[in-house]
Amino acid sequence: MKQGFLSIVLHAHLPYVRHPEHPHFFEENWLFEAITECYIPLLGVLERLQQDQIPCRLTLSLSPPLISMLADELLQSRYLAHLQRLLALAEKEIIRTRKQPELQKLARLYRRFFKASLASYQQRYQSDLLAAFKHHQQTGRLELITTAATHGFLPLLNTSETAVRNQINIGIDCFKAHFGFAPQGFWLPECAYYPGLETLLKAAGVGYFFVDSHGIGQATPPPVNSVYAPLDCGNGVLAFARDPMSSKQVWSASEGYPGDGDYREYYRDIGFDLDLDYIGPYILDGETRINTGIKYYRVTGNDQPKAVYNPRLARAKIKQHAEDFIAKRQQQLTALSAKMARPPIIVAPYDAELFGHWWFEGPYWLEAVLRLASQATCNVETLSCIDYLTRITQHQIAQPSASTWGDQGYSSYWLNETNDWIYPLLYKAEAEMEKLATDLHSLALSPLQKRALNQAARSLLLAQASDWAFILKADTNVNYAKKQLTDHLARFNYLHDGIRKNRLDERYVSALEIMDNIFPDIDFRDYRPPIIR
Repeated sequence: MKQGFLSIVLHAHLPYVRHPEHPHFFEENWLFEAITECYIPLLGVLERLQQDQIPCRLTLSLSPPLISMLADELLQSRYLAHLQRLLALAEKEIIRTRKQPELQKLARLYRRFFKASLASYQQRYQSDLLAAFKHHQQTGRLELITTAATHGFLPLLNTSETAVRNQINIGIDCFKAHFGFAPQGFWLPECAYYPGLETLLKAAGVGYFFVDSHGIGQATPPPVNSVYAPLDCGNGVLAFARDPMSSKQVWSASEGYPGDGDYREYYRDIGFDLDLDYIGPYILDGETRINTGIKYYRVTGNDQPKAVYNPRLARAKIKQHAEDFIAKRQQQLTALSAKMARPPIIVAPYDAELFGHWWFEGPYWLEAVLRLASQATCNVETLSCIDYLTRITQHQIAQPSASTWGDQGYSSYWLNETNDWIYPLLYKAEAEMEKLATDLHSLALSPLQKRALNQAARSLLLAQASDWAFILKADTNVNYAKKQLTDHLARFNYLHDGIRKNRLDERYVSALEIMDNIFPDIDFRDYRPPIIR
């Protein structure tokens, strides 16, 4: 008998990286790696579960930048070329490792993996992963939701309600344009919540969202059921909280499953291990070393030389860790159901890219978890949060506390000495965008002026992405983050000044539209602040 529920939520997001002005671009590899190692494997999991008629539910949040990139024909064609390069490299590796049988066995594994990825992407999905995900939404195993337009960090954009409203509404509009229906749930970027945000979510048609554990644990009044039941924010919008126990088992650097010694080591890649003369043709410019996805070693143990990866040992650990995860969820639900007056729900949210990209075996672990949960002897039922709200309609009313799932639980990762300089620039651009919309919304504008105004709104949204502040704090790809942020603001400033002074260059506006072609249906008039009566 099922004693409670498990809702596994995967959040898939990457910053918008599209550079048609260059034949190759380093950061586009972020998307290509995620497609190969995460998104196609995740679709494979769903297809096998469907084929075997395994009853299960999974929630996937797709961010608007990721949706836009997956649908982009230029990036689709570049991804195919990327796979062809990987296949050529795998063939070359099979020859190079002919006197190293352990490595050659893995090189052949990678050739099969890349061939299967190419066949899936090109033939089964016709380069349209969004349609493939929509299919699984329609069959009932997947609930698709979305997030803010460019993953803006909403508490720090809240100097302007218009900025937050547009991040929410434009994100939802992008999702609807690609999938044909409105999402019922909303992933707050970085799980970042501030009291009052539920008002804008309600206006956008959102039924529920997620916060970190302390967002509900420190709610007012205190929650009756801790993090194991949602809270009604007072307007019918529900807040679900992350379960700390299930998160720790997967996320913890010291205790989490991905750190097991038999799993594949992410940080040993032939793109860095082999001579530049050999690997040069398969990296960006023949000089800049990047991950190729071909990795021959396993995590091993502390202070030990890295051992060669053994898929058989990894498969055994997948089974063991899936059984451990489900056993602990069953123990949790047994204890919780004895104390609660309603069935408890365990919400387990993760970054989707953990599964396959950072943790190569992650998709197979996820599949094993879903299969185990489906067994009649298991007291766990997997569902989505909208399923829960359909079954259980009475909820405690309380105000969640301000919170994020970042380091220390609040906003310090996105506002500190490494990135605080960006916010005055963002606030200034937002105010100027709102004034443009207020001053010009009712005037007879030329087609070029309208295009420039809409493009200015795109540039503003792209500058507001939380990714840039995150990268600056994490001290990874710092130069790229600074350049992207300053480029988007420079484009906004050019358009703003050109509109104000009536000195727009159509060729330059067209070039910006080609480079940043996200949100084709955007309307600058949405940046008019609400009239206060």
